[in-house]
Amino acid sequence: MANPLEVYQQQIANHSTGLAKLKKRGVLFGWLRFLSLALAFVSLWWIWTNDFFILLPLPAVFIGLFLFILAKHLTNNDAIENLRRLIRISETEIEVLNHHFTHLPNGEESKPENHEYSNDLDIFGRASLYQYINRCTSEQGKKMLANWFLSPSSSKTIVERQEAVKELAQQVEWRQQLQSYGIAHSITIATENKIESWIDEPSRFINKLHWKLLRFVLPAISFTFLVLHLGNSLPSNAFYPLMILMLAISLGISKLVMPEYAKLNKIAPQLETLSDSVAWIEKAYFKSDLLARLKNKYVDRTVRSSHTIKNLKTILDRTDIRLNPLVFIPLNTFVFWDLQQILILETWKKENRHHINDWFHSLAEIESLSSLGNLSFNNPGWAFPVISDQHGILIADSLGHPLIPKENLVKNSFSTRESGGLNLITGSNMAGKSTFLRSVGVNIVLAMMGSPVYAGSFTVSNMKVISSMRINDNLEENTSTFYAELKKLKEVIESVYRNEKVFLLLDEILRGTNSADRHTGSKALIKQLIQHHAVGLIATHDLELAKLADEFPEKLHNYHFDVQVAGDELYFDYKLKRGICNSMNASLLMKKIGIEL
Repeated sequence: MANPLEVYQQQIANHSTGLAKLKKRGVLFGWLRFLSLALAFVSLWWIWTNDFFILLPLPAVFIGLFLFILAKHLTNNDAIENLRRLIRISETEIEVLNHHFTHLPNGEESKPENHEYSNDLDIFGRASLYQYINRCTSEQGKKMLANWFLSPSSSKTIVERQEAVKELAQQVEWRQQLQSYGIAHSITIATENKIESWIDEPSRFINKLHWKLLRFVLPAISFTFLVLHLGNSLPSNAFYPLMILMLAISLGISKLVMPEYAKLNKIAPQLETLSDSVAWIEKAYFKSDLLARLKNKYVDRTVRSSHTIKNLKTILDRTDIRLNPLVFIPLNTFVFWDLQQILILETWKKENRHHINDWFHSLAEIESLSSLGNLSFNNPGWAFPVISDQHGILIADSLGHPLIPKENLVKNSFSTRESGGLNLITGSNMAGKSTFLRSVGVNIVLAMMGSPVYAGSFTVSNMKVISSMRINDNLEENTSTFYAELKKLKEVIESVYRNEKVFLLLDEILRGTNSADRHTGSKALIKQLIQHHAVGLIATHDLELAKLADEFPEKLHNYHFDVQVAGDELYFDYKLKRGICNSMNASLLMKKIGIEL
């Protein structure tokens, strides 16, 4: 099994060597460009001063050589930038391996205001699960991955994704190159919407006969005038006014064309990223069914999608010629450039209007799978969950929390013992109850999206997590902490009453009221949940609640985290144990801050 750190270090070394070679080649191209251009000017000057016009093709050859070297130089520069991005990608992964990832995108924009578990389990935001896992570069990919975090997938989808993730995990160079293309110019949802809106609008030129005729007639007239003038059949005093007239006609047409171009304004760089990314996917060989299907969205037609996208970029690039008046004015006067390009653009639209959604959606899904593949590669000890057909199954061996550094992590094993029911966890303050609940919840969420989980082995039913752990008041809505918790518990009760496949994570039920009401309410709620066959974990300080296991021995199981006291010091082992906790630490903690008991 490959060591991720060694692989990334080797990648950086290889790319750095390649980068040094490309930089040397860039210097050589710079001198060759200078030499070819100098030879062009020198030869032209010698021919001009010596009236040796028979050699006029020679400067043209040198100019052609200059343009060829320039193209090679630009390609070399692109390769340099690509290697720099690849080096940075590997450096970032080394940082993540050392648990430094809070500088990465945190998905805050995808965080829902109200959700069953997102806030409790740190799915989005700083030091979140999303920030740790996401490697998508397009907005579409980031949004799709965020949606995967927020709701469980079907068992069939989970299994398909697992196979795809396993395959991508081993394709480190392929994944990083796809990421590098995306970093160059991040693809936005706004660009996708621009293209879709333009596609949905009717074409204004290609479907009208007079425009189809004018694209040939008008250039023919302009060139006829030019030929007549060069043949001395049309004098200058007539030729130039006629050319001004043709230019005025062409500019009038351009005025009609420009609103169509404006609809696709400034998307060419993102089209280049999309074309490069799609071409990279088209070249890949995938074994898993899901990846093969996604790839076929691009290659199952006569023309590859990457070429089609590149053609659109080329068309849009040609419209930028108008930014250079020395080139644009002659082209628009003699070939009616804008008219030609809009007809080519609308022909492209007509031929490709049904494929747009596939381009963006498939790339987003492959980026999301690649993010999970990266997670799997970085954590070779993680397990791919087995999805059980039974409800309420959770069997976890050596379970850990992904966001806790390995040097601080204590793993625990846990099982619902294939009988479902509720599991009550008692324990002292800071002993690890809440962390354990979050470890279980986070790994269920990962399992439900097709990801590997932080466990030696993991078997779980297909179910959604519902949690009530972090409860905050809301001054804007005039909502107290207690009322906010009641609203959350109402959602829990309703989901259980609807017989939804859910796994509950409840931490300190009814903490916002007095101890008597809290005990009475908690006891009643637990009984209700048991009667409706609820499954989950409940953390509490109320040891009296543990006695309910005597009343419901098959449906309520007691576990605890304890603390060892030596003198005035507390020692936690953070290990989950069966039974009820008999050691508490609140009194000692209060004494340590100066409360005299």
